[in-house]
Amino acid sequence: MIKHLPLVFNVASRVHALDVMIAMSMFARMRGLLARPALRSGEAMLLQPCNLIHTVGMRYPIDVIFLRRDGMVLKVATAVAPRRVSGHLRAHCVLELAAGEAARCTITPGMILPIASLQYQP
Repeated sequence: MIKHLPLVFNVASRVHALDVMIAMSMFARMRGLLARPALRSGEAMLLQPCNLIHTVGMRYPIDVIFLRRDGMVLKVATAVAPRRVSGHLRAHCVLELAAGEAARCTITPGMILPIASLQYQP
């Protein structure tokens, strides 16, 4: 099951908004973006709990943001190509974006994204 919620945040006096697809079940997290069309600008997928992703079976690169439970960005992996693995041991969740979106939104390690409104308890 996938749920859509907006994520709005401010970086350097610029407001950014993302339409976030939240993977609400274990199956949805396992499938992630596999067999889905490429994310467009302004779209994202949140996988929670998650600290490791793979792009095996995908046909396009993605930006991957690893976050703590409080929304602090731990790692930004840009343009992760198909057939790759990326992770962060301390991450609680992962935000997947279209390649180049992390730079467009100026998401960097150490900043806080307001993901509390997106989190759920399975």
